[in-house]
Amino acid sequence: MKEFSKEQCTKSLLPIRDALDVINGKWKLPIIGALLHGSKRFKDFQKDIEGITPKMLSQELKSLEMNELVKRTVYDSSPVVVEYSLTEYGLTLKKVMEELNQWGTEHRNRIMGNNKNK
Repeated sequence: MKEFSKEQCTKSLLPIRDALDVINGKWKLPIIGALLHGSKRFKDFQKDIEGITPKMLSQELKSLEMNELVKRTVYDSSPVVVEYSLTEYGLTLKKVMEELNQWGTEHRNRIMGNNKNK
């Protein structure tokens, strides 16, 4: 196995740290996951994502919007309707989400299986 210098190791980890800076936290991945199933209104998120507070949801949506992953659309109607959707860039996370789902399922099965043998 090839050894890497500290500089090479640090350089190879930078993109991972950048990605985690954007999607870190308890709520961002569930929000992205919910949006993979289509556009949502604010109240839809509260129904779909158990435990998220309106304040936290608002903060996370703003952060995801700032990072160009989520698009906020305001419809000129009465009452005003606001919908959130993934941008084209945000949709690039679909593969990552599918991989995380698969890994999480396998990990859960492994850990639960190991717990049965203890």
